[in-house]
Parts: sequence; structure tokens; C-alpha cells
Amino acid sequence: MSSKFVRSSKFRHVFGTPAKKENCFEGVKVSRSAWDSNKVKANPKYLGVCWEAAGGGSFAVLNLESTGKLKADAPLVSGHKGPVLDFDFNPFNDNIVASASEDTTVKIWGIPEGGLTSSLTTPLQTLDTHKRKVGTCDFHPSANNILATSGTEPALKIWDIEKGQEISSIEGSWQDIIQSVSWNTDGSLLATSSKDKRLRVVDPRSSSIAHDFEAHQGPKGFRSLYFSKPVERIFSVGFSKSSERQYSLWDVKNLSEPLATANIDTAAGLLMPFYDNDTGVLYLAGKGDGNIRYFEVTDEGSFVYYLSEYKSNTAQNGMGYMPKRGVDVSACEIARLFKATGNIVEPISFTVPRKGGQFQDDLFPDTASAVPALSADEWKSGKNAEPKTMSLAPGAERTSAAPVAFNPTSSGSEVDQLRARIAELEEQLKQKDARIKELESK
Repeated sequence: MSSKFVRSSKFRHVFGTPAKKENCFEGVKVSRSAWDSNKVKANPKYLGVCWEAAGGGSFAVLNLESTGKLKADAPLVSGHKGPVLDFDFNPFNDNIVASASEDTTVKIWGIPEGGLTSSLTTPLQTLDTHKRKVGTCDFHPSANNILATSGTEPALKIWDIEKGQEISSIEGSWQDIIQSVSWNTDGSLLATSSKDKRLRVVDPRSSSIAHDFEAHQGPKGFRSLYFSKPVERIFSVGFSKSSERQYSLWDVKNLSEPLATANIDTAAGLLMPFYDNDTGVLYLAGKGDGNIRYFEVTDEGSFVYYLSEYKSNTAQNGMGYMPKRGVDVSACEIARLFKATGNIVEPISFTVPRKGGQFQDDLFPDTASAVPALSADEWKSGKNAEPKTMSLAPGAERTSAAPVAFNPTSSGSEVDQLRARIAELEEQLKQKDARIKELESK
């Protein structure tokens, strides 16, 4: 692992604080699926959890304020026929969420304002051109209603979820299952990691592979993250040839060898990486252990600098990351992670100790807002744009207050199937009425 000597940094003394028991989510049933996903995701309104369900596939969407012990019959999103392997919240509408399942489908759901009061079984859209189970789903960071999904065919598909249309499908480029998908900041490229040990950079609009190289020699699989600050880089976590957990930082202009690489430890659990594009702080949480290491990524020197470590005796089997617009700036909270362990999801707050109650603008530069920079049609036409930003200062206009409207139209969605069924039942009713009148006349 890299040296623990750290040059002067305002993040040198970041520390993590777990929430009190009453502020945790108790009674959750986190999925025990062996599929490598984070199992937990969050936005400023909701916490989502892949759910362990008997038959079919479900996930929970819980109000962030609804902490404490959940009811045994807590409402779920329950429309899949197989386990939910991954899901993602729409960055431009906190009430829209996409889910990917072993049943080969991707479904788009609308969460009622205020949260679920009963289980949700009817999706807004069903996307069903994958041939095998779907393992990842990731929304575009700046274009509205664009979603990337990967199936174990293996294949990568890009969708316009509002129209229910497949935009492109890339197949035949991976020799094994795709384990992670990450958009670059303007959404023009994606980085994918595969169990065949290769990291591929994909141009989703031309359905072509821009780069293809071996990232880690270990056989257990790995993940990759695309980010833009301090400059555009790809970060990957995996295993070395001797099965040590390992990270590497890649320059997208020269992918022949990593800018920085280091072995971390010999634990067997896969690493879950989270990157704060505003501060350059990177968090690594290992499955099967209770530690969260954090680093600072720069564009100088050794590039990746160890900061510190949050330690816990309780192992995590999933982890979620709050978008920056959901943190508590008054407490100098620069990140909030949600740790799944057993039947509890525990929020962990990472703060920088500062005196005084003033807004710390050096800790909280403008961050990605909930307003899309592009429409889906603009992105499909070839336009690129960085995400629109917003201030986190108290009193600043929060552009996330009015979510982007979502008006699904599709020729093959479950909504259309329901409409067809209603029309069929109405026709049957007319026939029965006619038969009754005929019998009465006799």
C-alpha cells in the first residue's frame, strides 16, 4: 500500500462517525445474492436497498426520515420475477428509479411523492431486449432519461427510458460478464470492467470500443470509475496476480500503464469505490470487512495519497453513497455513506472539523445539480455537456426542488400491456351483456 505520509491537506483529518441506533434503518432484509453490486443507493429523499425476497424480485425505497425499526410488512417495489441485482436513482428526478434483474428485464418505477405507502408492482416502463440476467444499470450524468445497462450475454445497452427505446447495443466485445459500468462526466464515454480482467472504454453512440487493456491480473474481478477532477482519469480496483487487493489510476490519454498502483491488503472481499468529484476524495469500502479507507487524488507527485481509515468491527455487505446535494453543509459533512450489515443500514457521516458556523466554500464548491444539461434527443444527436452545477451555500436556490417531469411513452411497456388487457376485458364484458340480453329476450 502507498506510504501513509501525507502532505498538507485540508482533508487530512476527515473522520467518520456512525449514526446512533435510532437514526439507522433496522429490520432491512439486504439481498444475499452473490452478484457483485453495492446493494444500497441513496439520494436526498430516499434510501434504496436490494431486498431478500422469497420468490420474485424486490427492492425497498425508504424515506430518509423513516429511521428506526421497519415494519415487518414494509412496502416494497415488487414487480420483477427474479432477484433485483442492481438499481439506480435518476439524478434529475429523485422519484424515478431503474432496476435490473435476473429475469432479463429492466424496469422504470415512479415513487409517489412522500414515499411508498403500499407495495408498488406496476412499472412506468419495461425494457426487455436483454437475453440473460441484467447486472448493472447506470443513469447518464448530464443528459435526461439516458440509461446504460449491462447483461450477462455479455452486452451493454443504452436506452431512452422515457420513450422506452433501445438506442444502441454493443455485443461481442467482452469475453466474460461485465461487472461495472461508469460514465465519464460529460457522458460521451463509458468505462466497463469485466471478469476477463480487461477494462474497456466504450463510445456508446457509435457502439464501438475506444480502448481495451488489462487492468488487474487477479482472477476475482474488478471495478472501474471514470472521473474528471482534478483531470480526467479512470480509477480501478481489483486484485493482483498474488490475490492482493489493489488499486490503479489511469491517464485516459495514455492507458499503456497506470499513473499509480498499489497493493492494499490480502483480504478476499471486493472493493466498492466512491469518488467525490468536488473534493478529489476517494473512499474504498471492502465487502466482508468493516473498514473504509479514504484517499486524496491529485494531479501531482504520487497522484493518490492515503488520508485515513474508518474502522469498525462489523463487516459490511453493501454500501451506498449520498449525492453531494444531500449532505449537511452546516456540520461540514463532506460525504455520507450508508453501510449495510446484517439487518441494519447504518449512515456514516464524514466531516472535516472546523470552528465557527460559517459556510466553508473551500470544502463545498458548486456541485452537480438536479437539472439536466441535455435532453435525451440532444445527447443522441451527438451533443456533450458537463453537468449543470448548483451552490450548496445556505439560502442558495436548490435547483433540485422541482424534479424534471417524466412522461413515459412506449410500444412495448407494461403500461401498454395493461391498456390492452383493459380493452380485452371491456370487449368480453360487452359480449356477456349481449348474451344476457339475448337470453332475456327468449
